[in-house]
Amino acid sequence: MSLAAGTLLLTAFITNPQKPGKWVALFDGKKIEGWHSYHKDKVVGWNIDNGTLTPDGTGGDLVTDKEYENFDLEFEFKIPKGSNSGVIYKIIDRDDIKTTYMSGPEYQVIDDTGYKGITDKQKTGANYDMQAPNDLSVVKPAGEWNKGRIVVNNNHVEHYLNGKKVVEYEYGGPQWKEQLAASKFKTWPYATPHAKGKIALQNHSPDEKVWYRNIRIREL
Repeated sequence: MSLAAGTLLLTAFITNPQKPGKWVALFDGKKIEGWHSYHKDKVVGWNIDNGTLTPDGTGGDLVTDKEYENFDLEFEFKIPKGSNSGVIYKIIDRDDIKTTYMSGPEYQVIDDTGYKGITDKQKTGANYDMQAPNDLSVVKPAGEWNKGRIVVNNNHVEHYLNGKKVVEYEYGGPQWKEQLAASKFKTWPYATPHAKGKIALQNHSPDEKVWYRNIRIREL
């Protein structure tokens, strides 16, 4: 290969990096495929309600069958007054890990004003119990639809809420480690950074409801 040709190839690579994968629906409003209940081999306690995905309180968290490393995830959610949920990622799906959030970060979904006793680090869009959203005004109240987005790319993580970036951090980085040391996660599998994992929708408790729709992902 000539020097000129090599230079052209390098320039093309730099100016045209690998494109993200195609968007793939994780839930299309019609059927539940590619998911299972945590610690089970099938879906239990999650149902389709008028095109949305919602728990009935009997099956715990819903987990993707597939693991993801670098991805762009979009979803819409609605929560009633006084309820709590979340979208958890980088999950290690093992029987000896009791709950999904013991191994992976959580995009918090909650009724910010009606759920008692929470801090800003536990409000909608937060990196749960680690980093508060930078704007508490963009969330829509309980009973209304919100749009969430999580981008994970080479350990750089961003949370978006209704189109605004509200959290940004380096997974496994120095600041993350400081936050970890002050959290309840420091002795859990969560505390060991890992490249990839599954994604979960949380059923926080049997009597707490949430609705999800338009869930899609593209790998980066």
